[in-house]
Amino acid sequence: MRTVTSLSLRRRLLVGILVPLVLLLVLNAAMLYARALAAANTAYDRTLLASAKVIGEQLEVQGWDDGARLHATVPYSALEAFEADNRSRMLYRVSDLQGVRVSGYAELPFWRGHLPQRAPYAALVDFYDDQVQGAAVRVAVLLQPVSSAQGRGMAVVQVAETLELRESLARQVLIDTLWRQILLLAVIAGVVVVVVQHATRPVRRLSSQLSRRREGDLSPIVAGDAPRELHPLLDATNAVMARLDHLLGNQKRFVRDTAHQLRTPLAVLRAQVQSALRGDVEPLRALAEISTTVDRATLLANQMLALAKVEQLRQRPQRAVNDFAELVRALALELSPLVAEKDLDFEIETQPCPVQAHEWMLRELARNLLHNAIRHSPRAARLRVQVERSGGGATLQVLDEGPGIAPALRARLFQPFSAGDVRSGSGLGLAICHEIVGALAGTISLDNRTEGDQIVGLLACVRLPLAENAA
Repeated sequence: MRTVTSLSLRRRLLVGILVPLVLLLVLNAAMLYARALAAANTAYDRTLLASAKVIGEQLEVQGWDDGARLHATVPYSALEAFEADNRSRMLYRVSDLQGVRVSGYAELPFWRGHLPQRAPYAALVDFYDDQVQGAAVRVAVLLQPVSSAQGRGMAVVQVAETLELRESLARQVLIDTLWRQILLLAVIAGVVVVVVQHATRPVRRLSSQLSRRREGDLSPIVAGDAPRELHPLLDATNAVMARLDHLLGNQKRFVRDTAHQLRTPLAVLRAQVQSALRGDVEPLRALAEISTTVDRATLLANQMLALAKVEQLRQRPQRAVNDFAELVRALALELSPLVAEKDLDFEIETQPCPVQAHEWMLRELARNLLHNAIRHSPRAARLRVQVERSGGGATLQVLDEGPGIAPALRARLFQPFSAGDVRSGSGLGLAICHEIVGALAGTISLDNRTEGDQIVGLLACVRLPLAENAA
């Protein structure tokens, strides 16, 4: 089994087609040979029966029934008319029912068998194989009634023939059958090889195309002449390569952005430390500046790791069902110190909304939106959070009274590192939200709330599909 599975597709096709074909042709040749041999036996058995009838017609009898005495004057020349050639020899024997030989060859044993119940001929005849002086013979036995004016009796006429002619004919039939079968097999094998070679050519061309690809080339495979049966495999392979290309692209972008974004706070931190060591600023002020820089670098690193984790969780198809409203309420409780610090008029209204998503994704999505709303809201402003079912999905709305979004920022709103004020954030929060919503097949929008021509705040709206079989 291991040897068969290690074969190439072309060899598997050849073996799978030619081996059963060879076995079928061998079986067919054996059946044809058996039928030809049976037909030859039938024809030669008829000749033996004819010879036995000729001999039976030349018998004479004296006496009646059990006292009958048979007389036979049959010269061997009477059998010459039934000999096909000189390769076989015919023998005969005439006996009474008790086995007493009347005429013929004594070395031919007397028949001790039984007549068949369904004889193939309209006569009391039986055919069997025997040995005469070490030679195999075929024997025909005829129970011949003999009657005349002098008496009535029953004769047993046996005619035997050696098997040289039959065996020669059988060999000839076998040879004729075999060479025709071999010729047929050769023609079929040639056709199969050509067809398999032609059918597997697109596969070999595709293999050669893939082997010539440069390292890291994950572009889709183009094989327009591939057989229809390979299209599902090619589509699945292209889908896997697309996912790998997307994953590698994210990793490269993550490494590039990390190196670029962390370089600035690290350089600032180094300059602040050197300045503090030289005594250019007071120690407490230097420590405060260093702490601010460290906090910003920590926030940036955490958010970049969160952005990478979104892509990691996207590859996991199995997700648990979580109540979006319950998570938002728990997160609002965690952020209550920030709300109290700004003395915000906070209001939250929720209803159960089961969503099929990783708990971390939902918490990170809500955390970024609420944190942004709290950070940009003025002191003593109003902040309202609502989670409800609408349009067959779960909707999260965060309404603040902040400055809204500038027109210049809207075009690059969800791009990484596109914060309006680099001193107040890393610019990754909305990018993380956008990636999470995309992974959950939802939508996110940020729109200015206006009264007349004046912006009075921002509405952040997220819509996610409800879990299946959600009541």
